[in-house]
Amino acid sequence: MLQQSKVTQQEELQQLKDKFNDTAPDETKTTYKKGIDEVVQSGIVEKARQVGDVAPDFVLSNAKGEKVKLSDQLKNGPVVLTWYRGGWCPYCNITLHHLQEALPEIKALGAQLLALTPELPDKSLSTSEKHNLAFEVLSDIDNKVGKDYGIVFHLIDGVAKIYNEKFDLNAYNGNEENELPLAATYIIGQDGLIEYAFLDADYRNRANPEDLIAFLKNKK
Repeated sequence: MLQQSKVTQQEELQQLKDKFNDTAPDETKTTYKKGIDEVVQSGIVEKARQVGDVAPDFVLSNAKGEKVKLSDQLKNGPVVLTWYRGGWCPYCNITLHHLQEALPEIKALGAQLLALTPELPDKSLSTSEKHNLAFEVLSDIDNKVGKDYGIVFHLIDGVAKIYNEKFDLNAYNGNEENELPLAATYIIGQDGLIEYAFLDADYRNRANPEDLIAFLKNKK
């Protein structure tokens, strides 16, 4: 059974939201809200790959430089494919922690977990080591795979300015595009079709590991 944290992912994410709302400057809160609103209005969530679509195949390098191909992974069972924005993102770090906790049960259900990030390999290696991740973390340089899945958006200028001033987003990603993926999670069947899709314009909302496990159980 899934070993539960003292708090669930959902509870931990909510605590972080509440802390931000209590402590962040009003200007920052306004800018971030405008950024999320722009993503909603862009229609990207509706345009992204959906349940029933073919999952684009890809080959990406993991943090150690080893090549990982989606179609090869699918030979061994369904794949849980998730994106995180970077090790600089506290919401992503919470999610990675809870996915690691859920990994034994995900694997027991015959599935594998792949996490994609636009971070450069050196950065993703640091993220992987920091969280003791036992699943593949793959560098999607310039968000090429993310764009194939239709989940990449351009940050509004105000958000890009804050991100680069606070932690140098461009250094993490190795470019000046100021693009990020949605916090998207898919479950892909062995036939290469998307069976489950979590897509949200608000980066603070994430697929719950409990929901992923429940879906995989229902596949059995």
